[in-house]
Amino acid sequence: MKMIHQLIALTLAASVLLPLALMPSATLAQIQYTTQTAPRIAGFNVDEVSRLRPGVELNFEIDGTPGALTTLHIAGAVRNLTLTEVQPGQYQGTYTISSRDKIQARSPVTANLRIGNQVTTLILTESLQKGVGVHSVRMAPGLQPKIEHFNVDPAATLSGGSELYFSVLGTPGGQADLTIAGVKGKILLPEVKSGEYAGTYTIKNRDRISRNSLVTANLHQGERVTSATLGNDLQSDGAPIRQPVSQLCTTCGVVEAVNLIEVKGEGSYLGILGGGVVGALLGSQVGGGSGRTAAQIAGALGGAYAGRALEGKSRSSNHFEVVVRLQAGTAQTVTYAADPGFKPGDKVQIHEGVLTHQP
Repeated sequence: MKMIHQLIALTLAASVLLPLALMPSATLAQIQYTTQTAPRIAGFNVDEVSRLRPGVELNFEIDGTPGALTTLHIAGAVRNLTLTEVQPGQYQGTYTISSRDKIQARSPVTANLRIGNQVTTLILTESLQKGVGVHSVRMAPGLQPKIEHFNVDPAATLSGGSELYFSVLGTPGGQADLTIAGVKGKILLPEVKSGEYAGTYTIKNRDRISRNSLVTANLHQGERVTSATLGNDLQSDGAPIRQPVSQLCTTCGVVEAVNLIEVKGEGSYLGILGGGVVGALLGSQVGGGSGRTAAQIAGALGGAYAGRALEGKSRSSNHFEVVVRLQAGTAQTVTYAADPGFKPGDKVQIHEGVLTHQP
């Protein structure tokens, strides 16, 4: 009888101490079949200066994915620059030239925008000094990319906050950007469909855009590039607004990841107590005197842990999450109780929370 009382006391002690020792750090385990989406840089700009000498400040600005760690490296500089996110997706920073720096007007500037272990890199095409111009692009031999159509959906007004929607049709698989006279830097246009590059530029208060501001689109493929000039006005006259080549499908997208989510169950105190009793009984068969007592305590703790783990495992559940990157650039997650059969790269549509393959 005395041994039974002792075992009960040990088991109760284990049931109190074990939760404190375990303190599970997470109940959600996620196995990803694909990596996370790479962040994106939509614009990269520098305020050119008259002279590059010690004490001069170089002001940089990057537009891209919000919530990222954004850094710059200037060739010839002795240190890197970390930019501050002043608004969601807008990063700014100032590099003060020191006497140890060997920065030149055409020194390449590399931007890195990182989220988690995903990073995107872009090299500034502008020069750091006024009057030098942009970096020249080396024309590689071979077929040049083509721009077949360049269009804009004009805005009613060209004031801050108004939006200009641009679209370029051309050679697929390239990289497209455009420059607007009166706007700092260049605007990147993602490829929303094969051979179609499109994006919206939101006019800033500092921009100096007029109805007929010069807009130039550039389509790059490797070291080859072709350019086209916009033939449309940027502001509508109250007349019907010219529509872009094709509007984005707001419910269309591409499967970016299929994640198996395991929600771990939590063992109850019955599992802990039951396991502790069995462990203590086994521990009582070892040693003698104080050694037996120590074995009983260790057995109670170990048994309680095992009982809790076994019960928790029996209560765990799984489900699938499908991450879809919509054409507008946003991501949406759809949850399924069983494997939905989608794979990364599938073109899908979302309707009332249900995914279907695009026809």
